Parts: sequence; structure tokens; C-alpha cells
Amino acid sequence: MGPAALSLVLSYLIGSIPVGFVLCKLIKGVDMRTVGSGNIGSTNAMRVLGRPLGVVAFLGDFGKGWAPTFLIAPALTGEDQWLRVAAGAAAVCGHVWPIFLRFKGGKAVATGCGAIVGIDPWIFAVAGAVWLVTLVTTRFVGLSSMVMGVAFPVTSAVLGHGAPVICGTSVLALLILLRHRSNLVRMLAGEEPKIRGWRA
Repeated sequence: MGPAALSLVLSYLIGSIPVGFVLCKLIKGVDMRTVGSGNIGSTNAMRVLGRPLGVVAFLGDFGKGWAPTFLIAPALTGEDQWLRVAAGAAAVCGHVWPIFLRFKGGKAVATGCGAIVGIDPWIFAVAGAVWLVTLVTTRFVGLSSMVMGVAFPVTSAVLGHGAPVICGTSVLALLILLRHRSNLVRMLAGEEPKIRGWRA
């Protein structure tokens, strides 16, 4: 197996580690897929474990995206931007379609953010500010995530990134939008809970 292929395989396997699921099982003895929204992401982990441990779950999911783009891909393949973006994409795919949970995973947000920080923290800083403003204004977490997703490729282009990063962030934005379809449907129907009842 060549270094590029090894980088992708490792990134996918790291992304597949269901951090929130493991924490809920170990600490509460609960299968988080059977409570709340049924999602394995950090927002549902907060519902099951409380905010402090939910933050730990978020950081774990975030790290699954950061490590491949900042550590694994550069160590194995150098600074090739396409390969770093591909490693981040593999990690996100692992989180969304984890081999350890029969390919049923999260919504790509935390791991995608980590992957972006590993490439350029400024993209995340700007898009994260957009997320925060949207959340404060609307109190919808799902909508805030979708708006942030769209902000990723726009910010990448404004900051002067080339095709690898713009393409990668565009694909991530599309995936975030697709994974939040149910949130959008509930929002349009007036059934989406606001910040006091997060649903991820």
C-alpha cells in the first residue's frame, strides 16, 4: 500500500471511531442511537451526557478531522494540498459512514471543522463566526450548521485558496446540507426545537 492510500485508509478509520457513542456506552450504559435524535454526533451526546462531556465528544469528533489533515497526510505524503484535503474528506466520510457502526454515523459538522482547521484555521474562524451569529439570531443549531457549511467554500475563495481547498470545502458544504435535510423539514413545518432542545 502506497503512502497516499495508507493516508486515506488511516484517515477513514480514525474518522469512523464513534467518540460520542463510546462515551455514552462507557459512562451511561446507553446506546445514544436510541435516545434523543438518534444521531451519534456531539450535540446528541450533550443531551445524553450533559454539556461538559458533550464538549469532550465534540473535541473527539473535531480531532478526528484535524489529525488527518494536519498530521497524518503531511507525514505520509508531504504538503500536497489535494492529498491533505482527501485525507480530511476520508475522515469526514468515516464519521458519516463509520465502518464500526454499520455505516450509520453523524452529520459531518465537528469532524469537518477539524479537517478545515488542520488546513487553514482562518477558514474556520470566519465560518465559525457566521455559525455563532446565526445561532444567536435564530437559536436553531441545525440552521447555524448549514449556514456555516455554505460559508466554508465562500471563505476559502475570499482568502485566496486554490482548487483543492475550494473543492473540498464545497463538497463538505453540500454534505452538511444533505445531512441536515430533516432539520430543514422540521424547521419549515415549525417543529424544529430551538437552542433549549437541540436536535442534531
